[in-house]
Amino acid sequence: MLCGRWRSCRRRPEEPPVAAQVAAPLLLAPPDGDTKRPGLRALKKMGLTEDEDVRAMLRGSRLCKIRSRTWHKERLYRLQEDGLSVWFQRRIPRAPSQHIFFVQHIEAVREGHQSEGLRRFGGAFPPARCLTIAFKGRRKNLDLAAATPEEAQRWVRGLAKLRARLDAMSQRERLDHWIHSYLHRADSNQDSKMSFKEIKSLLRMVNVDMNDMYAYRLFKECDHSNNERLEGAEIEEFLRRLLKRPELEEIFHRYSGEDRVLSAPELLEFLEDQGEDGATLAHAQQLIHTYELNETAKQHELMTLDGFMMYLLSPEGAALDPAHTCVFQDMDQPLSHYFISSSHNTYLTDSQIGGPSSTEAYVRAFAQGCRCVELDCWEGPGGEPVIYHGHTLTSKILFRDVVQAVRDHAFTLSPYPVILSLENHCGLEQQAVMARHLRAILGDVLVTQALDSQNPEELPSPEQLKGRVLVKGKKLPAARSEDGRILSDQEEEDEEEEEAEATEQRRRAKQISPELSALAVYCCATRLRTLRPNPVPPQPCQVSSLSERKAKKLIREAGNSFVRHNTRQLTRVYPLGLRMNSANYSPQEMWNSGCQLVALNFQTPGYEMDLNAGRFLINGQCGYILKPACLRQPDTTFDPECPGPPRTTLTIQVLTAQQLPKLNTEKPNSIVDPLVRVEIHGVPADCARKETNYVLNNGFNPRWGQTLQFQLRAPELVLVRFVVEDYDTTSPNDFVGQFTLPLNSLKQGYRHIHLLSKDGASLSPATLFVHIRIQRF
Repeated sequence: MLCGRWRSCRRRPEEPPVAAQVAAPLLLAPPDGDTKRPGLRALKKMGLTEDEDVRAMLRGSRLCKIRSRTWHKERLYRLQEDGLSVWFQRRIPRAPSQHIFFVQHIEAVREGHQSEGLRRFGGAFPPARCLTIAFKGRRKNLDLAAATPEEAQRWVRGLAKLRARLDAMSQRERLDHWIHSYLHRADSNQDSKMSFKEIKSLLRMVNVDMNDMYAYRLFKECDHSNNERLEGAEIEEFLRRLLKRPELEEIFHRYSGEDRVLSAPELLEFLEDQGEDGATLAHAQQLIHTYELNETAKQHELMTLDGFMMYLLSPEGAALDPAHTCVFQDMDQPLSHYFISSSHNTYLTDSQIGGPSSTEAYVRAFAQGCRCVELDCWEGPGGEPVIYHGHTLTSKILFRDVVQAVRDHAFTLSPYPVILSLENHCGLEQQAVMARHLRAILGDVLVTQALDSQNPEELPSPEQLKGRVLVKGKKLPAARSEDGRILSDQEEEDEEEEEAEATEQRRRAKQISPELSALAVYCCATRLRTLRPNPVPPQPCQVSSLSERKAKKLIREAGNSFVRHNTRQLTRVYPLGLRMNSANYSPQEMWNSGCQLVALNFQTPGYEMDLNAGRFLINGQCGYILKPACLRQPDTTFDPECPGPPRTTLTIQVLTAQQLPKLNTEKPNSIVDPLVRVEIHGVPADCARKETNYVLNNGFNPRWGQTLQFQLRAPELVLVRFVVEDYDTTSPNDFVGQFTLPLNSLKQGYRHIHLLSKDGASLSPATLFVHIRIQRF
């Protein structure tokens, strides 16, 4: 038991108070006098200024950009001194921001002819000289050829080092890196000194509209040399004042007392107030040793304000429970007990009317954790099936190339099974070709027969099918039409459209190849005709595909029966064909009824894909999420339309935001007016959205202090979406950033929300700071 004077008890009499030994906390690293070029300071902090590959990238390379068989253009590519971006030369003048791409937006760097573009158009360049930069989101791949294999390798290795270092950065390091990159840009004459004019430029760059009088007073308070220029330590002092977090200081001082440092017992008290389960003194001590920057404080097991900020900005201080970022759920239950990340028209990179088809779309879907992809198969020339959106102007790709992409990339992110949803429009001969390609390319990875140890009364588990590929398609014998033919795998139409489409259905009816039929082992496509009890229960391997309209009708008219159906069998839901621009529907309604394969257009960003990313954010992003118990029990009484009374109260206090991105970089004086909206997505009775007031002209450190509260009836299905928008009085608000996660993965207490862009890329160091309270009753 510690006495009330624990600090003095543990010090020697002649030793000064520990708090006096601890230097004032720094938000930024001290200035580096050895680095004359301020832009290189960022790279030096990354430990890469002496790296030969990075130095070569700083000098720049003339690389050939390849877009088609005839379009090969030489461009100069050069790493910027901030280490965050690559500048490239264009003949057509554009805004400066369009002449760079950011390292953090890179999904992967591939050597050789490992992209569809280089396989098709890179024949004139040896693979050893080629590389592909694949980006996150919708940006097209960058296919490049270097003058020599050595130069290509320098870029492959250099980009890999930069990406690895950026990924390993703490939030504090990211903030430091971010502010110094803007500092470098604002220093117009690159003399490592900042005039007041340059300081004002810096403030506009980082989204601050500060009163000139106040800004100049702050400038003069830091200008100790009194020469109207800030340099070295003066710049750092200005930045520390700019980055001050009063709301964090207030929380810190509430627990630290007069000594202005947190002891391990005081930190434990904070953790317990946060609602940290199982917090112990040993855990508090571990946090001090992990996040405290001051060695003297660390030796005495004390945490300074700077260490406290480091902790709150770390993954352990984030809203997402760190324990949920790895695979933590039971993976030994039947496939029907999981939500499975699913893609519709996977081959498309744009609209379903005239957009291009690409194997890269499959690679990107797998990189986002997708576990069920669609292959829309049609007769192709030369006896080779092709994939495209039939009866449209979308381009075509070879079926075998897609299967090869599956083999190469399906298990890069997740080891759990992949389902190939075949929409088959081919004749018998090319169906047999499809079957041969699947067997030859996938080999032992392909499931071709039932598992020996599998209970035939239920589907196998993700764990049993680890590293395997399943085919979803028609199975012989199947339901036959009156003339004895078997319907193809075209997704079933809505009942309202069936009569008008009857002639077309008969026309496209065709036989199914025995070779292809044999591959539909656990995912046998079948039409869902009724949910009424059947004396002969359907086989668990039968999978139904429903349009969003038909699924919604079943939810409204047979809610609980549909839920029970989905406890045993897989149901795939897909967007209406009327969505010509490849828009998405909200997946939440389908998840509420237990549908597993809720297929979305991954190429179309929006709140629907934000929800999908949020749903599959947890469990190691493996693409499988165990459904709540009420959606797994065969005799469940759950009905998403009638979920019962409220069981949980969610209270969110929106406190502040930090370093929000500037939306209009072409207008220096344009500053965002941010507001925060919190959305609840769940059963209809739980769906709600509430928002704060907007803050005028401050995207750097806006403050709200507003409380939003929600009553929840089915909390186990709830997704919470935090959205930041730029308020506009005359037009719809502009999107700034968002973050979505399941309520059951939301940590309580003071938390940072790390914002993402429309495409799901990190907007680091942009964050929201909130206080969360969850009351269950």
